[in-house]
Amino acid sequence: MNALIRRNNPVGSLTSWLDSFFDEPMFESIDREFPGTFPKVDISENDTTYSIKADLPGLDKSDVSITVENGTLTIQGEKKEEHKKEHGKYYHLERSYGKFSRSFMLPDEVLADKIDAKMRNGVLELTLPKTEKAVPKSIEVKIE
Repeated sequence: MNALIRRNNPVGSLTSWLDSFFDEPMFESIDREFPGTFPKVDISENDTTYSIKADLPGLDKSDVSITVENGTLTIQGEKKEEHKKEHGKYYHLERSYGKFSRSFMLPDEVLADKIDAKMRNGVLELTLPKTEKAVPKSIEVKIE
């Protein structure tokens, strides 16, 4: 008599549970629930500088402040709500308003007093120069 035996695979069910847990858009929903509090940023590096670009649509430079304190760079600002009555009744609002703040721990090699900030087309661009000793140097090997 051949009977099918169903075996429980605890490792397989744990793997399946973990896969479904991490497939949930839990972390994405934070940005959707509070879109005004977390401006999106890109951070890059080259040999001489770090670069931070932050999307701040609809803001002027007067709406944004940048501070460096105890090795932490903080970008703060506020997008003020429009108070126009001419549009009538709203059915759906996705644009966000309010205060935001974003902080970054700076590496030791950043020259904090030389940080440059520019605002262009709703994008804040920060250039953070590195110290001279942090810049890689090439040494040519001579053949004798």
